Amino acid sequence: MTKPLILAISGASGLIYPVRALKFLLEAEYTIDLVASKGTYLVWQAEQKMRMPAEPDLQEQFWREQAGVASKGKLRCHRYADVGATIASGSFSTLGMVIIPCSMSTVGKIAAGLSSDLLERAADVQLKEGRQLIIVPRETPFSLIHLRNLTTLAEAGARIVPAIPAWYHNPKTIEDLVDFVVARTLDQLGIDCIPINRWEGH
Repeated sequence: MTKPLILAISGASGLIYPVRALKFLLEAEYTIDLVASKGTYLVWQAEQKMRMPAEPDLQEQFWREQAGVASKGKLRCHRYADVGATIASGSFSTLGMVIIPCSMSTVGKIAAGLSSDLLERAADVQLKEGRQLIIVPRETPFSLIHLRNLTTLAEAGARIVPAIPAWYHNPKTIEDLVDFVVARTLDQLGIDCIPINRWEGH
């Protein structure tokens, strides 16, 4: 049985990234434990002009609708304040955790070892257990504080994958650009489930 992957979403712009990640992971029959921070609710309202439900069951339906995957894979959603959830414990085995997109507030809190909500606690658990933590920061420009916090996380074992698309694969749509970033993110976990044109040399 494949271990679950934690997909975390923080209150940074770019919610198309986790939607596309979820689409491909569920289609590939992965088990996903999803947690969205409090800030995500506000960003979703601003970017998509719709409300994200708080109830886990309704949230599962919501995310499946956004990803366009009705029944494949397994998806469990958690409340952002539920620090007693499975993913808050090191005894709960996972493939790793991806925070996409990751706000600079979230970066700073994790770098400082704070666990004020479930997302931060789950990230702290990944680091202390020596598991994969992939952070996809979505901010520009980076201040010196941002860079130092990201460096702290990299030194602690996290992988930093900025949301920076490539162009050599001849993207035609916004989804092409997004999927490249998502694919490179999942590469860090050895997951190859997104059909992208990879660099093959000249």
